[in-house]
Amino acid sequence: MPALSIWSREDGILGAVAPLGLAAAAGTALVVDLDRNGPAYPGSTSLADLVSRGPTRTELRPTRRGVCIVPNGGIALADAADVLDALVAGWPRVVLRLPPASLPPSSAVQVHVLVPGALFPIPLGHRLVVQAAGWRLQKPPGCVVLPPPRRNTVGALLTGTLPPPGDRWVRAWRPVWGAA
Repeated sequence: MPALSIWSREDGILGAVAPLGLAAAAGTALVVDLDRNGPAYPGSTSLADLVSRGPTRTELRPTRRGVCIVPNGGIALADAADVLDALVAGWPRVVLRLPPASLPPSSAVQVHVLVPGALFPIPLGHRLVVQAAGWRLQKPPGCVVLPPPRRNTVGALLTGTLPPPGDRWVRAWRPVWGAA
């Protein structure tokens, strides 16, 4: 089953919403936050809970179409490896949100904001996603470019609901899955 890790350095909101957009583009997916200090995503069961009590059969596979979110709950990646393997094996698509403080593995989807100047250099790579921010700037070659999201798109994703079908920002994430 495809699993993609995703990382963003520059923008806290983009770092929180990008994994949700990538998951929504898949149709049915699980988002797992691997950042011990990550956002307070909606979700009643954290990764720490799954590790401490063991996942149920229902938690190991989707029961409906859509996106399911597993907040971190304060657990280190090394302590959750077995549960993560089981989740990846059972879900059709899994998005693993990496902490922004660490450097991402080369296989990670890197999300960067396209801003003027050289404050945030954008590395070239095969899994590069660039969030347009309103300036007319040259896009790095070979990247997926996201249009500016609508406010209701971001609001829906951050409150645990999916945007309307056909949302242009979510749709722009689809090519990332094609490269998986």
